[in-house]
Amino acid sequence: MQKVNIGIVGGAGYTGGELLRVLLHHPNAHIAFVHSTSNAGESVSKVHADLVGDTNLKFASALDQNIDVLFLCVGHGDAKKFLATNEIKVGIKIIDLSQDFRLNATASMGDKQFVYGLPELQKAAIQKANYIANPGCFATAIQLGLLPLAAKGLLKEVYTTGITGATGAGQGLSTTSHFSWRANNIQAYKTLQHQHLNEIGESLASLQGNQNAEVNFIPWRGDFTRGIFVTSVVSCDLSIDQLYALYNAYYEAHPFTHVSSNNIDLKQVVNTNKCLVHIEKQGNKIAIHSVIDNLLKGAVGQAVQNMNLIFGLEESTGLQLKANYF
Repeated sequence: MQKVNIGIVGGAGYTGGELLRVLLHHPNAHIAFVHSTSNAGESVSKVHADLVGDTNLKFASALDQNIDVLFLCVGHGDAKKFLATNEIKVGIKIIDLSQDFRLNATASMGDKQFVYGLPELQKAAIQKANYIANPGCFATAIQLGLLPLAAKGLLKEVYTTGITGATGAGQGLSTTSHFSWRANNIQAYKTLQHQHLNEIGESLASLQGNQNAEVNFIPWRGDFTRGIFVTSVVSCDLSIDQLYALYNAYYEAHPFTHVSSNNIDLKQVVNTNKCLVHIEKQGNKIAIHSVIDNLLKGAVGQAVQNMNLIFGLEESTGLQLKANYF
């Protein structure tokens, strides 16, 4: 069986912990090292208590270049700094989970050209890539609700709202991540100026061939741990049957995005790499609902999906995860 030797940088945060949880049970994965400067020498399971009994790995302070792929689970801006100060051996694939390389204007660094890693948008390019810029969590949920319409040139103006759980803010504490603030509370933030709007705009334009798909996005902080629920409203003259036919045809070859004719909810996708999409129509307005787990399909699940594609593995390998429905 083909084994992929893996290094992880930034292994102590939420995304690092989720990546470890997935890769430890991936049949083709071998974790060579988990890098964390602040936790060097500590047991991985001491930081990620859910991994007690699953691994004897310890955090390393040095990089091992005898790997096939390097995952960067670092903060925004830190991926570029890391690659600027650490020479990575030629031939090692890189999958970056920060936003540093997602946009066309920032996708290259020296001889490294990063491909935007949304499989439902450009699977063929990912399969040939050496360097992947993993999409943002809100960007993933919003785009998966809109891509089929964009592919037909049907988007002009989009009004989107989306709510995310506390893990979307990362592991560092802030006023709005404390339990006493989050519990029984919601709040809009970064209204109409969220950082994921730029990558969404570039993806939609790549399908429509223009910049006319304006996305007006209001994100919300929710009082739950993980998951994203997005609703996008657009004008469209297609019938509801035509819409479902369009969406089902677009996602037919994509194993993790499922179109549902029934109402969807967050618990259906939490702890999975799935995205569920549901469409409703009133008059000439349609509402597209899409739900994902922000730490999996919105982050490390999608990163592992990209790894599978790069190394010629079955796309869903190691990602057949069950939702925590009850």
